[in-house]
Amino acid sequence: MFLAIRDLRRGARRFALLGAVIALVAVLSTVLSGLATGLVTDGISGLRALPFDHLALQDGSQSTFSRSTLRPDALTPFKDLKGVEATPLGASFVNAAAVNGGPSLDLALFGVSPDSFLVDRPEARAALTGEPGLVLGSELEKEGVKVGDRYTLGGSNQELPVLGFTFAGTYGHAPIAFTSLETWQKIQYGDGADGRFSAVALHSGDDATLAKAAKSGGMQVLTKTEAYAGSPGFTAETTTMSLIRGFLLVISALVIGAFFTVLTVQRTRQIGLLKAMGASNGYVLRDGIGQMTILVAAATLAGVAIGTALVALVGQTDAPVELDPKSIATVAVSLVIAGVIGSLVAFRRITQIEPAIALGVEP
Repeated sequence: MFLAIRDLRRGARRFALLGAVIALVAVLSTVLSGLATGLVTDGISGLRALPFDHLALQDGSQSTFSRSTLRPDALTPFKDLKGVEATPLGASFVNAAAVNGGPSLDLALFGVSPDSFLVDRPEARAALTGEPGLVLGSELEKEGVKVGDRYTLGGSNQELPVLGFTFAGTYGHAPIAFTSLETWQKIQYGDGADGRFSAVALHSGDDATLAKAAKSGGMQVLTKTEAYAGSPGFTAETTTMSLIRGFLLVISALVIGAFFTVLTVQRTRQIGLLKAMGASNGYVLRDGIGQMTILVAAATLAGVAIGTALVALVGQTDAPVELDPKSIATVAVSLVIAGVIGSLVAFRRITQIEPAIALGVEP
């Protein structure tokens, strides 16, 4: 590594351009990672915050609430399971038109039973057992919505007041509003609700037991993580971001590989001299790869630091970005590994350089 470090010091300008390119890729990857994490959170934070382990939906619903319709008998298969809590959950998207001049809202409306394990705060239970109304996410309070404001939901002609605010999160990029299951059924189905709801929320129980019970009732059981896929746009967004980050890693590897190949050509006589002095192919290769590792690691760390600062700055706005240390660390490690792999493209050229090159003789 002595020669690698010495070369980096003496040829700082030569390596500066590659370092800048790697740092820019790291900045872009970090920002995209923050955006991907923010989009995921903005799509499923409300679902993630609910205290359930599994969801049972109608078989064939593909994790989507709007494709699942269950009736009260769907709870029967889970009643006799020891240690398992089951409660109905209604979920739909509605437009809330302000009656008294407030802002109109697009909401993900969740209907829950007041005595459900999903409602773990006394004040929330009280709100859902009293006058029919809405409990909205606290972020809507900042948009000018006030307690007592009245909204007409969708085409149901149901006029409901705002009862209060809580941390509700979002689902499908829409803020969540909670109401009682009975009120949700009236909004969704009118007078012919017949006890229908979207899913059964389950707490505790192992996957196999719950899956067997659900199958007997014509349902499928999903873990909470699997249920995220039902959020509109979730799969497309995560897949797109993963592909973009993958392409960035490939581009980084190609750029570093090309640079290392050119550098090897420029150092042909130097490498030949090393071999004439007894250096093996392994020694020369370790020296070159070590050099690239130092450069890539330093540039990546600089780029990740800048990218993290940008994400933190953008996060102060309404943009859906979020810092996730684990995700950012994964980006940094992946870029370093991609860079080292890219440098291996010059391996064959290094091994073919002959000691006679040091004397200016073509072998």
